[in-house]
Amino acid sequence: MKNEEILHKLGIAGLNDMQQEAFEAILRTRNDVLILSPTGSGKTLAFLLPLVLLLDGSNDAVQALVVVPGRELALQSDRVLKSMGSGLRSQSCYGGRAAMEEHRVLRQNRPQLIFGTPGRLNDHLDKGNIDAAQIRYLVIDEFDKCLEMGFHDEMSRLMQKLPALQRRILLSATDAEQIPHFVELGRISRLDYLDSEEPVSDRVEVYRVDCPQKDKLDSLRQLLFQLGDSQSVVFLNYRESVERVDGYLRQQGFVTSAFHGGLDQRQREDALYKFSNGSSTVLVSTDLASRGLDIPHLDNVIHYHLPQNEEALIHRVGRTARWDQVGRTFFLVGPDENLSSNLPRLGEDMKCWSPASEKGKSEEGVPQPRMATIYIGKGKKDKISKGDIVGFLCKIGGLQPSEIGRIDVNDRYAYAAVSRSRLHSLLQSVQGQKIKGVRTVIELVK
Repeated sequence: MKNEEILHKLGIAGLNDMQQEAFEAILRTRNDVLILSPTGSGKTLAFLLPLVLLLDGSNDAVQALVVVPGRELALQSDRVLKSMGSGLRSQSCYGGRAAMEEHRVLRQNRPQLIFGTPGRLNDHLDKGNIDAAQIRYLVIDEFDKCLEMGFHDEMSRLMQKLPALQRRILLSATDAEQIPHFVELGRISRLDYLDSEEPVSDRVEVYRVDCPQKDKLDSLRQLLFQLGDSQSVVFLNYRESVERVDGYLRQQGFVTSAFHGGLDQRQREDALYKFSNGSSTVLVSTDLASRGLDIPHLDNVIHYHLPQNEEALIHRVGRTARWDQVGRTFFLVGPDENLSSNLPRLGEDMKCWSPASEKGKSEEGVPQPRMATIYIGKGKKDKISKGDIVGFLCKIGGLQPSEIGRIDVNDRYAYAAVSRSRLHSLLQSVQGQKIKGVRTVIELVK
């Protein structure tokens, strides 16, 4: 498949400068390639476009590994590849689910490209579930994270298991102080598109919110009222804080999603799906959400806790103003906090935002999202398609096509976004009904 056909499938008019240079460096040279580019600039597409042209679609062997720091980025990158329609088979592998189930899918699917976390990839290689004999390409996405001390041993072990490796492609929005010797980089094409002067894009409006009390909950509530039904991510530094803030906002009537590493896989998927399809207006998260999540139209990034360093700042703020869009970021600053000492390069020319005095939105009613998400307990393995779900929701549930949003069908279950105003009547109508002759669970994702 030609490059132009893939871009047309994705609805993209053309490549940006970084993607074009990456395409040439990966496809036209034999060098290892290191790409530094801001979040939201399209790095996933930058390496996938040339990679699909380098891999042999007639060869059933695994030919490339893409190493990522977390499951969300593995899933997202895999979805991007599948949406390209290249004909290559792929699979994502990560912890939090049974390795035996992944092994079964690996045998059935015979992927030519695998997206995975270091620990799970090592597990499959050790057990012979992945044959490394023909893996010639290694991509390390978010390499600054994958190669830091927490992943150091896993990555070192992984590199030793790839005897046929010929090319290495490293990508990140922040540079690493040092790349470990075990990566064995050869001749490097280095593409640096980072702005060394400004840690925050000029497409992002920066606001300071001075909080009169050390506990910032009321200031956050007022700010979210003023932001209305626009979508916001609220970043905190600790899991317990996420639970506390999320619980408070729910008590106040906000429709939220909580996201952190202590949740199980289903809870994390529910949270992200609700937020990405517009069924919740606020994602309350640790820095786990600062990497690997591509929410197309995220309006606001709110720092309830200040970023612990500039690297964390860059990845957090990079969730908004993706590609050529614009966004806003808000720093909630307590009476004992000093923003300039924590983040000296942020600058003092940011605007001040006082939620209590901002005109516009009133606090008569909490902003509510337009959509709600339902869970359907059947999926691809049960021969259920998106078309089947649309037909069921319209015929049995009484919805109009315009009242149905994004639908995602997984192997054993599906999610569907539906109009929140029709949710109650829908759930009553479909109670006990069958999809394609099969009874299933249909419930609200809370």
